[in-house]
Amino acid sequence: MPQSWRLKGTYFEACNCETACPCVFLSPPTEGECTVLIVWHLDEGHFGDVSLNDLNVALAVHSPGHMAEVKWKAALYVDERASAAQREALTKIFGGRAGGHLGRIAQHVGEVLEMRNISIEYRTDGKQRSVRLGNVADATIQAIEGPAGDVAISGHPLAIAPGFPAVVARSERLHYQDHGYRWEISKRNGFYSPFEYTSG
Repeated sequence: MPQSWRLKGTYFEACNCETACPCVFLSPPTEGECTVLIVWHLDEGHFGDVSLNDLNVALAVHSPGHMAEVKWKAALYVDERASAAQREALTKIFGGRAGGHLGRIAQHVGEVLEMRNISIEYRTDGKQRSVRLGNVADATIQAIEGPAGDVAISGHPLAIAPGFPAVVARSERLHYQDHGYRWEISKRNGFYSPFEYTSG
């Protein structure tokens, strides 16, 4: 019988598309390809009887074209504070092998790059989200304000956190250098929201 699991927390992403990213509406990326860093903070969670509270996970994705039509390359980063059992659980969940919504996202991945354990510093400050992944990446995004407050989209088909409106943001900085990639991006798209995933 598959292991039951549940995760709850907050996430954000930053990519190279103009704001707001057309990929989430299954349209072509604005630059012909998409490079995106996605980061999750787990407020609480479990995989069977393994607690996953207060851990972080990140995924760096390169899509060489329309994200719904081509296969992606993806690199997984797991919080270095995780124990061996926690690391195994997070690798299964975020690698898509444990089912749920993350399993559906993983179907888009054609090549999985090396999984790494790394220091992940996830920060929330008002309408700003930021992260530092060791010496591999750092990113900061800031929500875009509309006349009635936050700008948000919901019900989009390529959602990282289905069921939650995604606050539209713009990156102050996205730096990533690993696996032969080097991204230096600013003033481009970002999203953030709560998330909740279950095994089924």
